[in-house]
Amino acid sequence: MAKVMFIDSSNAEHLVDGETGRSLMQIAVDNMVPGIDGECGGACSCGTCHVYVDPRWHACLPTRSSDEAFMLEGVQGPTEHSRLCCQLKMSDELDGLILRIPVSQG
Repeated sequence: MAKVMFIDSSNAEHLVDGETGRSLMQIAVDNMVPGIDGECGGACSCGTCHVYVDPRWHACLPTRSSDEAFMLEGVQGPTEHSRLCCQLKMSDELDGLILRIPVSQG
């Protein structure tokens, strides 16, 4: 298990344990993190798990797939640090990862 910090739109911190190999979206949903809905169940087809990756962690993540990049074009307020957390798998290397949830999902 590794820890991941979700910071919601009101700046409340949600530190949760994440099982290696599970998607960060599923970890958030399992821990009832507000603002992460995961309506498509992780199929990269809805954008309801949009997060901003803390810049210090950006280089630790795999590059966006073309599907993820396409879906991010439709979310509110995308930035260079935007990701869909359904497309990110928890690993020991991501222990301490910080993700911010956009205000539009609060």
